[in-house]
Amino acid sequence: MRALRRFGSNLAYDCKHNKALLLMILPIAIYLIIFHYLPMCGIVIAFKQYNFAQGIFGSPWCGWNNFRFFFMSGKAWQVTRNTLLYNAAFIVVQNVLEIAAAIFLSEIAGRKFKKFTQGAMFLPNFISWVVVGAIAYNLLSYDFGFVNNLLTSMGQEKWSVYTDAQYWPAIFIFLSAWKHVGYGSIVYLAAIMGISQDIYESAALDGANEWQKIRYITLPGLQSTFIILLILAIGNIFRGNFDMFYQLVGNNGLLYNATDVIDTYVFRSLLTSYEFGMSSAIGLYQSVLCLVTLIATNLLIRRISPENALY
Repeated sequence: MRALRRFGSNLAYDCKHNKALLLMILPIAIYLIIFHYLPMCGIVIAFKQYNFAQGIFGSPWCGWNNFRFFFMSGKAWQVTRNTLLYNAAFIVVQNVLEIAAAIFLSEIAGRKFKKFTQGAMFLPNFISWVVVGAIAYNLLSYDFGFVNNLLTSMGQEKWSVYTDAQYWPAIFIFLSAWKHVGYGSIVYLAAIMGISQDIYESAALDGANEWQKIRYITLPGLQSTFIILLILAIGNIFRGNFDMFYQLVGNNGLLYNATDVIDTYVFRSLLTSYEFGMSSAIGLYQSVLCLVTLIATNLLIRRISPENALY
């Protein structure tokens, strides 16, 4: 009771003395309530045998049956494994490339070349996955794709990319890095720009070369930024990039074992069987996995480096 009173008094004090700040945050608060918190009422669908006639709250309760059907279908482990492994690969590859690109950009002397390189790296982030999927199909199609036509002209066998799943992990990792590295490198570049130049000048006076500056000054200076981005990325490690997976693979059943992630499986289940209850149950399962992973990662970071934890 005392804690509740203290909270109320603190809230009243903030409302009285920080009106400008509260007004600034009001639009985003309204947005979050309308588009993030109110839709969470739909969680109840995961525990109901939903039908259109009775609606969300009128449909009968079915307990854990929707979750039980998902786990008994044999797809739960497959889509969870694919989502986890793909995102783990994306996190590792993209962070390494983003840090390398940021260091490269920070070391470039030519101003015009630096700006051109930044723009060229940032451009793929604005290209829709629909366009990327169309380009990939025209490049990799077995019948008329540019790559296979080139291989045929060289006397080589064609690549059956859309019927052989072994190629797709590498394709996804490459395209994801191509699209996101430019954006992520800007974050690391901003962190590098925040490192005092006096440190680099002192290191140069002591005889340090460029590699030693990068190893002992730049990389340690990126630690806090890297940890925060890593925690946020791991928090979404069970959330697949639906646009990328669906636009590149579509409804190609030959590739499902290697390319199906939680998001595409939910979408396909909803379209083919109209199982709103099971689709909602899978979405809730995914959200719980993300939440547990985020909390566990942050707790681990608090043990290793408390100053870099989110909370």
